[in-house]
Amino acid sequence: MNSVSNSRVTIVGSGRSGLAAATLVCHQGGTAFVTDSNQISGGTRKALDEVGAAYESGEHTERALEADLIVISPGVPSDAPLIVKAANAGLPIVSEIELGSWFCPAPIVAITGSNGKTTTTTLTAHMIAASGRKTWSAGNIGTAFCGIVESIRESDAVVLEVSSFQLDHIHTFRPTVGVLLNITPDHLNRYANSFEKYRRSKLRLFENQKEGDAAIVNTDDEAAATSTRIIRSDVALFETSLDREVERGGFLRDDELILRIDQKEEQLMHRQDVSLMGRHNLYNTLAAAVAARIMEVRSDVIRESMATFQGVPHRLEFVREVDGVRYFNDSKATNVNAAWYALESFSERIVLIAGGRDKGNDYDPLRGLVRRKVRGLVAIGEGADKIVAELGPETGTAVKSASLAEAVQTARLIAKPGDIVLLSPACASFDQFENYEDRGDTFKRIVAEL
Repeated sequence: MNSVSNSRVTIVGSGRSGLAAATLVCHQGGTAFVTDSNQISGGTRKALDEVGAAYESGEHTERALEADLIVISPGVPSDAPLIVKAANAGLPIVSEIELGSWFCPAPIVAITGSNGKTTTTTLTAHMIAASGRKTWSAGNIGTAFCGIVESIRESDAVVLEVSSFQLDHIHTFRPTVGVLLNITPDHLNRYANSFEKYRRSKLRLFENQKEGDAAIVNTDDEAAATSTRIIRSDVALFETSLDREVERGGFLRDDELILRIDQKEEQLMHRQDVSLMGRHNLYNTLAAAVAARIMEVRSDVIRESMATFQGVPHRLEFVREVDGVRYFNDSKATNVNAAWYALESFSERIVLIAGGRDKGNDYDPLRGLVRRKVRGLVAIGEGADKIVAELGPETGTAVKSASLAEAVQTARLIAKPGDIVLLSPACASFDQFENYEDRGDTFKRIVAEL
């Protein structure tokens, strides 16, 4: 379709991406109708009125199907009744990033993976911006692509964090540089509990790439490495690895981060000089460095960025030290693999606060790290019973707390000077909080008051 002029466009969902999509449609000469099964907030209603978009709230009526195009927000499942009806009626269904890409004149670096997306997206954008190029960062990271696309110029660069939900409904979306960090079980409830369906969704990142584009894949990750078979032969493939040298891409040799691009090898820096802590962040840093190099960022700019970048909020974020105990906010760890990376990052003993809305999690991968590193476990939320049952036997103390505030106080009693108190939930936040940011901000506020 690639145009919305004179078209009737239904946007399903009134969150940030829904509002941005509706605004873009109206600006581009289309007729926007927003439908949400939940109540639309007063602020959103006002914004929709200002751009001339119609809307319905609290239900989906038949009017939602009177459309030439359906735009689906990431939070709306593909098997939602309205979406199924639209598909059965033969209506084209696209994600918000697909819609935004129709109007983007600049090259796109798109980054996906089960873990590390936000850090890698932010670091990549930081590197490119540090080279003097106007750089936009958007997507799953919090800023809707449709909300910025009309301001982007051809000479700019765009770095998008893209989720599997956003990739589910692309048709022509094509990144100049596609980055796949890893694929581990997450959100399987949205994929009929099928890891293979989830994996195939992630691999859609590369399906529209063509000659002259580049794909960056962490080939240490088994599920991600399989994507190299589906990447077109005329797309330049770059690998990242900490376990072996790669023919083209980035790797670790004798604790030095190395870039090998265009048959030329460059030594970037020693791993200890990288500002971000943890082995997983070496993967993120390498991916960002390779992407920045492909976008023609100089090595000195890449090095400076790697040494000074301070990370993103809610991801291994240092909060404060109290009575010799350091508190870290890792609220963005909404799955087991992310919590594994967090535990792996510390050499100190840890008091772990975990729990929330369980998404069918298997906590078995955490057992060894909990056994070796965790002094005490404090479980919260709907998943507390399961976490205590599965991980409690691996540590000396395992208790449930009714609230995050109570959990912090309990962790403070368990921790000893030199320990880490780590909020790394391994679960979604929606049982007690609006989102992971709300959970992390609450944690930081509680710790600040200790």
